[in-house]
Amino acid sequence: MKLPNWFGAESSGENCVATVEKEKLMKIIVLVKEVPDTYGDRKLNLETGLADRDASDRVLDEVGERALEAALQFKDKTPGTEVTVICAGPESVPKSLRKALAMGADAAVHVCDGALAGADLGLTAELLAAAAKKAGFDLILTGNLSTDGAGGVIPAMVAEWLNAPHATFLSAWTLTTDRVVGSRATDGGVVALEAPLPAVVSITEAFPDPRMPSFKGLMAAKKKPLQTWTLSDLDVNAEPVVPRSIMTAIAEKPSRAAGIRVVDDGKAGTQLAQFLLENRLV
Repeated sequence: MKLPNWFGAESSGENCVATVEKEKLMKIIVLVKEVPDTYGDRKLNLETGLADRDASDRVLDEVGERALEAALQFKDKTPGTEVTVICAGPESVPKSLRKALAMGADAAVHVCDGALAGADLGLTAELLAAAAKKAGFDLILTGNLSTDGAGGVIPAMVAEWLNAPHATFLSAWTLTTDRVVGSRATDGGVVALEAPLPAVVSITEAFPDPRMPSFKGLMAAKKKPLQTWTLSDLDVNAEPVVPRSIMTAIAEKPSRAAGIRVVDDGKAGTQLAQFLLENRLV
């Protein structure tokens, strides 16, 4: 008997179950992304339509760090938990991954391949799913959306590739060794969600701030494993890489126009109401 693919393709069911029972190991994969500085200006290359990642410093996306913090908090109180961080991106990524290791992750994987330049959401989800499958997992945890692309669909797309249940946009959660229970804020209230493991979960910025790496953590990070995988390692078609979507047009964001000043000369109320109506604000 073989376990579902998400446990890792190289283990038989009997061996994997025996290992889990013996070590009581919970394997959590945290998907993170390196992005231009969250607090800096973000720019697009007007020729390629891609983000100009050299316009500012590159950092781990903040909501991704919050996802890592959630995994580490579970690890702190649950012996036998293993946290692996996976990030796809250019050659600068290992520096960001070392920070994740310094925060407390046990291992890191960098998916790096020249053919990935300009990869769209569909291809990104496919390769992240393949990387998680290769590493093996009980839970995949990530932020709800990145600050550069803000697509918000990668977690659900990864779950689709793995045929796994998903609980996305959680603002609170409870994780046990066999299921995740959480809540998602909506315009009409709060929705309760529950999924058995293995599963894919995304969290929002409602989760706690990430911890700062300690000096001890920074020193330990140098000795922790950081692997680099290519598309061929993941058995993802690398030649040619065909995007599932294309950019058809791009332009700079228009300069902010001057506001309209209303002076109360007895007609301010009428002018304000007219402005709201013209801009469909009421």
